[in-house]
Amino acid sequence: MQILYICIFTEENMEGIKLKKIVEDLNLQKIFLANNYENVSILTANLNRPGLQLAGYYNKFDSDRLQILGEQEWTYIDEMELEKRYKSLKKLFEYNIPALIFSGNNWIHDEVIELAKINNVSILRTTDSFIKFAGRFQSYIEIELAPTIRKHAVLLDVYGVGVLITGKSGIGKSETALDLISKGSKLISDDSVIIKKIDDRLIGKSPSITKHFMEIRGVGIIDIQRIFGIGYVMESKEIEMIVNLENWDDSKEYDRLGIDNNYEEILGKKIPIFSIPVKPGRHISLIVEVATKNFKQKEMGYNPAYELNKRILQSSKK
Repeated sequence: MQILYICIFTEENMEGIKLKKIVEDLNLQKIFLANNYENVSILTANLNRPGLQLAGYYNKFDSDRLQILGEQEWTYIDEMELEKRYKSLKKLFEYNIPALIFSGNNWIHDEVIELAKINNVSILRTTDSFIKFAGRFQSYIEIELAPTIRKHAVLLDVYGVGVLITGKSGIGKSETALDLISKGSKLISDDSVIIKKIDDRLIGKSPSITKHFMEIRGVGIIDIQRIFGIGYVMESKEIEMIVNLENWDDSKEYDRLGIDNNYEEILGKKIPIFSIPVKPGRHISLIVEVATKNFKQKEMGYNPAYELNKRILQSSKK
């Protein structure tokens, strides 16, 4: 039986997922680890139950997949005579599979360990049934191998809306974010945001090494969780709008009505973007707050620009 999961490899995940990370994240029991265990990468999002292979059929067998024995496969080899079981497993291990997983917490035969050592193949075990593990693996792999990019930006939760603040270096993204955090917004990531496309949603999170930290010029590195508390940080957030900070340009015509939305495309998904010109005297964090509230109103079907236009038309008829 073969379970197929579709993924797209991008610049961030083109090297696949390290087997070690899968083992740790999915809490797999380590029975035997190959000497190259930490360097093995899983390059496909497919699981394979090698029932046909154990029976001797290897036509179109993809040895790059993680191999997992369910209850049926385990029962099949358990009922074999020792010599036949050894021969059947020996051929499977000779295909240089990345790892063999036993599901259902089933007992592992001595010859499995012996062949794993000879062929340098990791043996793992899960207490989950195959169906339960396959479900967990699917959810996990969809996230880990989702189309991914990084953006130089700050990601906040502002009034429940995921706001990605972009702009060139030194424009004031972190300072604006800090002001918003002091008023109750939550930090997801500063400076670098990892963005994954999952089920047509863009989910942003922080690189683990910089999680909860911010860089404020003139102050240095600060820890938002330590200063403001656990309620001011989040692990991840869906990106719903973008605020791009840019230097004020007198020659540029800025949007003064907000009737139509502008969009930026990230990983094939269009996100509303608001360009906010920056100059001394403008309260940028307050403008971001207002832009977020206005965005929420539009999402709920109310557009103040349309309402104003309606009033003007009604007034002109009098």
